[in-house]
Amino acid sequence: MALLVHLLACVFGTGSWVAINGLWVEVPCLPSYLTITIQLANVGPLLFTLLHRFRPGLLSEVPVIYGVVAVGTLACLLLAFLWRFTSPIAGQPHSTAFFGLAFCLALVDCTSSVTFLPFMARLQPSYVPTYFLGEGLSGFLPALVALAQGAGVARCANVTETQYLPANFSTHLFFLLLAAMMGACLAAFFFLTRLPAAWELSRQNLCPSNISLHSFQEIPGDSPQWPGGGEPASTEKGSGPSPPEGATYSLATFAFIYTLVAWVNSLTNGILPSVQAYSCLPYGNVAYHLSATLSSMANPLACTIAMFLPSRSLALLGALSLAGTGFGAYNMAMAVMSPCPLLQRSPWGHAIIVLSWVLFTGSLSYVKVMTGVILRSRSHSALVWYGAVEQLGSLTGALLMFPLVNIYGFFKSADYCSLQCPA
Repeated sequence: MALLVHLLACVFGTGSWVAINGLWVEVPCLPSYLTITIQLANVGPLLFTLLHRFRPGLLSEVPVIYGVVAVGTLACLLLAFLWRFTSPIAGQPHSTAFFGLAFCLALVDCTSSVTFLPFMARLQPSYVPTYFLGEGLSGFLPALVALAQGAGVARCANVTETQYLPANFSTHLFFLLLAAMMGACLAAFFFLTRLPAAWELSRQNLCPSNISLHSFQEIPGDSPQWPGGGEPASTEKGSGPSPPEGATYSLATFAFIYTLVAWVNSLTNGILPSVQAYSCLPYGNVAYHLSATLSSMANPLACTIAMFLPSRSLALLGALSLAGTGFGAYNMAMAVMSPCPLLQRSPWGHAIIVLSWVLFTGSLSYVKVMTGVILRSRSHSALVWYGAVEQLGSLTGALLMFPLVNIYGFFKSADYCSLQCPA
């Protein structure tokens, strides 16, 4: 039964960002517009967080989750039929249906940050990494479907002309598959709330749902039991001792943890996604698709590693954050140098940009999981604030990048087939 709960938690996690990630891989030509649309939807988590802070207990996660997942499923269904429709605005056709439904999906996924993970706090802590694994798969599964679809695959015809190959199946079917994934999330959540095993295993670990976060020092810890009894694995070899599950962190430590959450999410959800095409396309279509797909695979892989090799060492998490920031800096530098980045015509350049994106995503994904696990051991409220800080970091990164990409034209797009760069 515990294995079944793990499976349900994983499927439930896939619904957190699968819809928006699906839009990313299906419509990669609008990264900054999608980013700003997603961040405008932060009104959802903002409202929920304010209600949680000033009216604790007024609104629980369960009805909100049912509502947002149902809306996400319906929006994906509507996208399948309405995505190509335009409306005249100021004499010009605009994709009002697409961006309107994209906003609805963004509202769903952003709100999941402050509802899905706090709901998982009601279950045993061992299910939290499984949830993050599902969250990682929410990017990987749409990427796999896009690879099977073959959309956007190009070749150089007549040496300098880019020729795009026909897709294997339509955008209509792609959005229907997204709707099926959201429906699976809804079904998994229904069984999670009904399955007796999920609650019998976690009865003693249930976090109260009406805790107010007045002070980080006042956050109560609980003592969750991991499968097999005893304490969770403390650290990787050589990473140093970690605080016990029920330890009280200082205000400075909590500030460091939440700063990590904000910084990591600003990079992974706001800043770098806006420039992935600029950093990869100068190396060719294959490099771009490999970086997008393999980095999507790095996310669930990092979550799996966190399940079997968890480490609560803040020194290790800080080091991984620095390493991920370094890889992100390289990716950003290549985007700035577009359309003629370093080692553009060399196989080493192609390999390095793909590897950099994979390591960037993987290292920061591990930090996301472990900060969530640490805060889960503190309280339900700590996870609500985790989601709020996560969205705040994402919003800050998106607002920073939007004018640089769309207003000032700081980044230059590249056509690999017609590039004429110095050797």
